[in-house]
Amino acid sequence: MATHSDRAAPDLTECDREPIHIPGAIQPHGMVLIVDPATLRTVAGAGDCEAYLGDAWLGETLDTLLAQDIAARIASAAKAPGVAIRAAAVRLNQQSFDVAIYTGADHLIVELEPAPAEPLLAGEMLAWMDAIAAGFERATNLQLLCERAAIAFRTLTGFDRVMVYRFLDDDAGRVMAEDRDPALGSFMHHHFPASDIPRQARALYVRNRARVIPDVGYTPAPLRPAAFQSADLSDVALRSVSPIHLQYLHNMGVSASASISIVKDGILWGLIACHNQTPRQMPLDIRLAGVALAGGLARQIRAKEEAESYRERLALRAAEDVLVPSLRPPLTNAVSTRHQDIQRMFDGDGIAVIHPGGIDRYGHCPEAADIAAIAAWLGERNTTEAFASHNLAEVHPDAARFPERASGILALPVPEERSLLILFRVEQVVEIEWAGNPHKGVGLDPDATLTPRTSFASWSEMVRGQSRRWTLEQVEAAHRLRRALREASDTRERARLYRELERALTEKDAALDQKNLLMKEVHHRVQNSLQLVSAFLSLQARDAGPGPVADQLIEACSRLSAVALVHRRLYRDDQIETIDLARYLEELIGDLKASLGTEWSSQMTVDLTPMLIPTDRAVSVGLLAAELIINATKYAYPGGTGRIDIALQRHRNRLQLIVADHGSGVVGDRVGFGSRMMSSVMSRLDGELQHADNGPGLRAIVTMPIEEPQR
Repeated sequence: MATHSDRAAPDLTECDREPIHIPGAIQPHGMVLIVDPATLRTVAGAGDCEAYLGDAWLGETLDTLLAQDIAARIASAAKAPGVAIRAAAVRLNQQSFDVAIYTGADHLIVELEPAPAEPLLAGEMLAWMDAIAAGFERATNLQLLCERAAIAFRTLTGFDRVMVYRFLDDDAGRVMAEDRDPALGSFMHHHFPASDIPRQARALYVRNRARVIPDVGYTPAPLRPAAFQSADLSDVALRSVSPIHLQYLHNMGVSASASISIVKDGILWGLIACHNQTPRQMPLDIRLAGVALAGGLARQIRAKEEAESYRERLALRAAEDVLVPSLRPPLTNAVSTRHQDIQRMFDGDGIAVIHPGGIDRYGHCPEAADIAAIAAWLGERNTTEAFASHNLAEVHPDAARFPERASGILALPVPEERSLLILFRVEQVVEIEWAGNPHKGVGLDPDATLTPRTSFASWSEMVRGQSRRWTLEQVEAAHRLRRALREASDTRERARLYRELERALTEKDAALDQKNLLMKEVHHRVQNSLQLVSAFLSLQARDAGPGPVADQLIEACSRLSAVALVHRRLYRDDQIETIDLARYLEELIGDLKASLGTEWSSQMTVDLTPMLIPTDRAVSVGLLAAELIINATKYAYPGGTGRIDIALQRHRNRLQLIVADHGSGVVGDRVGFGSRMMSSVMSRLDGELQHADNGPGLRAIVTMPIEEPQR
């Protein structure tokens, strides 16, 4: 028995470099012909060609040698590497041969393999395979499926021992199931090192799904002439086998061997390995049936693995549905309340949270200083993704000091909280049973000739420093939990920002309400003050009696009314930045009508187009309108009354205020206070005042921008 530390690491790449696809020879129980594709004449061959094809076989055409139209067969068949073109079986010198043709880089390769005297009946074979496939489907798990497969393939092939051999993550192999002659020892559950099946051999197992060695003690039959011994025989079933592999089988006490590939999704999942104590053939029809059966087995393996994966995903999803809604940030609080559920979900032995305030530990965990070192090492990886390892000491050597606390970890960074969640698994000591010591007799001399192992006696090895493996489904669940923690943290942060925003908006609304109330109060007080001044001026005008003084006082009252009206509207309305100019002028003109009396009010016509205008500009327009209307009443109809038309129009971004009378027109040069006031207002508004003949009378036209121009 050995421990994990006893294992050596020899360089076995010499075996991986062996060109097994160009052995230069074949197994002697059949024949191979190399043919020029243009002329279909044989240019080389191997095997006992003279006995079956005659002494003149070299240079002869295939049609002649095989007595059939091979050219037509090749023309109608799909040509692809690894795909055989099947020709009709031929009988040569009292022996039937199955014929397969392969397309090579420069030549055609024709394989003639002895056919059984009584080939399988297609109907019987299909019925048997259908029954076996039904048994595969009924298998409840992968182990039972492999056990049924071992029995089925031994029934099909008749070999003494049939094993279902699965490749592991490190390319070593393990016997999953076995059916054997009771007189033989068992290899059940035994492991075989990766060096037993080199990389290039595994690649050929994917391309060439069935390989047979009927007699391990055969003498290779070389290709003739020797110039063709470099031909690629990858697809040829008769291809000669590596001498190292033959010695390997001899050391196992095997006289005949066969293997059928189990290829799942284009990847070599495992092998059906067949051994016999005496030489034994596996004819083409048995091999084809075996390949078909292995294809069905591969599909059932995929179905069983996917079902197991689905069940695990379903269980993890169910645990997530219960766990995730209860994970309330911050992470430290979430883990402190639900650490047992998290450990149970991921099958962890301990859990730790590394956060700015320290380290919280639950269950079987390393010391705080060791956890801090692991966190620092993970931080150097500079990743926000989940990290999983079942052999922590291999990637973080310091972990070799505490395997009983943490041989495996599953780490989930939570950068939003500057925290790290780590699940720990303790060491799981595993005893692996090997078919012979895989390290014994392997030298490290690079110049030495590599030889296969000579012993396959059961040899146990203790593997330490590793935990239970994290499954792909658990790592995926960790990624989902990582996202859930991030989303919970984001939700918490959004809620905090929303509360702050809500508080700021509430304070803003209160400030605006207070400001609006204050502004309305100011407008109310200004309006009252202006009305009081206007009332005083009206009293003083009556006291002064008719004359210029009274007229001036009445004009002053009108101007004050224009300003007071704006403040009255602002006090009543919620909108204080803009005002409807038409409504404002309509109320202003109404006030003027009341002050001028019924003689004038009945003579005034009003046509106002609604438009919004800034409040300060509306006050100025009101002053202009009041001044123009008062001027019309003073000068258009000396000593009497007459018609006055008032209009407000809009032209794109400009407005026009028109005050027209039908009186005497322009009389003299007006340069009084009112004229100076209007000139000042027009200059400030970037407007223009024009006078035009109204035929009869005068039209006063005010044109100005609605909005204040950009300076």
